Amino acid sequence: MSRFEQEVEVRYNDLDTYGHVNNAVYGTYVEQARVGYVVEVLGVESVDEFPAVVASLSIDFRDSVRTPTSVTVRVWVSRLGDSSVTMNYEVEHGGRLVAEAETTLVAVDPATGETRPLPEQWRERIAEYEGLDA
Repeated sequence: MSRFEQEVEVRYNDLDTYGHVNNAVYGTYVEQARVGYVVEVLGVESVDEFPAVVASLSIDFRDSVRTPTSVTVRVWVSRLGDSSVTMNYEVEHGGRLVAEAETTLVAVDPATGETRPLPEQWRERIAEYEGLDA
């Protein structure tokens, strides 16, 4: 199965006083890749078209990135729930796995902020792209 990939720039200010990418910045890297996935797979052009929030984020660090260059973030959906989507990420630099992450996104009603079922169109597009059962 091919996975969605996004190149993300590593900026000089992403490096901390120890000379490697600060751990908090990895959340931004997976966010940039998640936005790319949503744009490509769901055809979303504005954040208003994707009313969902991150309910959880976990990151496991495997190696460090010490140069302002770029990382490759692979993204895939491992689970479609009634109102949530679990997305997984692998962050690579120079052919090395440097981090793995997982987020759970929850669909929300834009007017109330309350949880709602995943829109059928999202479910169908993700299932088709990922080869999952909708």
